[in-house]
Amino acid sequence: MSADLFRDYVPEILVYDEKVDGGYEHKIRNEHLSTKEKLLAKVRKAKAAAKGNQTTFRQPIRTENGYQ
Repeated sequence: MSADLFRDYVPEILVYDEKVDGGYEHKIRNEHLSTKEKLLAKVRKAKAAAKGNQTTFRQPIRTENGYQ
C-alpha cells in the first residue's frame, strides 16, 4: 500500500538561505548564554565579597531532653 502511495514521489532539493530560514538564531543564543555565564560569575563573586568572613551563629538544636 505504501509503495503505491509514494510511487510518483520525486525528492525536491531545498536550498538553505540563512536570511530566510533564520540560521543566525543559534549565534544569538550562544552570545546570550556566554553573556549570562559572565554575569552569573560576576554576581557570585560580588555575593562572596559582600559576605566576607561573616560567621553565622545558630541556636542549639532542641531535643526531647532539652538543649544539647
